[in-house]
Amino acid sequence: MIELAFVTWNRLEYTRLALSSLLADPDEEFRLSIWDNGSTDGTRDYLRSEVDDRRIHDITFSEENVGQIVAVNTIWSRSGAELLGKIDNDCLLTPGWTRTLAAAHRDIDRLGVVACWHYFADDFDYERAKWKIQEHNGHRIFRHPWTCGTGLLIKRSTYREVGPMRGTSTTEYWLEMAARGYINGFYYPLVFQEHMDDPKSRYTRLKDEESYQSAKSDTYNLNYHGQATLSDRWIWRQRVLDNLLDDPWEASHYLGWRARARRLRSRVSQSFGR
Repeated sequence: MIELAFVTWNRLEYTRLALSSLLADPDEEFRLSIWDNGSTDGTRDYLRSEVDDRRIHDITFSEENVGQIVAVNTIWSRSGAELLGKIDNDCLLTPGWTRTLAAAHRDIDRLGVVACWHYFADDFDYERAKWKIQEHNGHRIFRHPWTCGTGLLIKRSTYREVGPMRGTSTTEYWLEMAARGYINGFYYPLVFQEHMDDPKSRYTRLKDEESYQSAKSDTYNLNYHGQATLSDRWIWRQRVLDNLLDDPWEASHYLGWRARARRLRSRVSQSFGR
């Protein structure tokens, strides 16, 4: 069985599209637990009256925004499913994605987190990335120690071993998993998901500086990593993409004194304009 956690907080227009894509294939088997973090824009009424699917197991209406990590930990910790997944309410999934990722988990014992690709097809440069595409027991994984935080599956046994997620994002959790020897990455050939808060998305609310500033009140990621403006968002997007395509998949590259030394060199270079 697969247990999927779907967390919402406002952005009703995104939630409608995301749930529609998630439930598009009636033969795709999973159990869906929805958690609303105190939405005030009509999302709650929509979830109560307009969402109906046999796979929806539970809808929790939190009175406050406790954040994604608390919500997902609550859902995952009480689940008895063999596989656990997370979907953000701003992503459109490819129907059938759970079957592909679940098959990889079935065949690869040390597969940690495996995810759908959250950029576009023209963002993926095979010539740059091919050295990181590895075959494991009949499946290919574009390996990286961390993935996005949506459109993904992990084994419940791995979650129990590593323990609950900590902090406010999934990145450090995936890195800890990779440091323990788990194989993390994106399934290849890529299974796509469209991130609607990507400025390239046809559905994005981030159309200009005014809409970008308005969206920041409801979007966690836009308030971090120095993304103060829409231009900053584009810069950060490219930086992450370059990291995925070019940088090592070994967790040791991102942890410990070597990672701190690289960050220091980067800050010094930026200070002197190099």
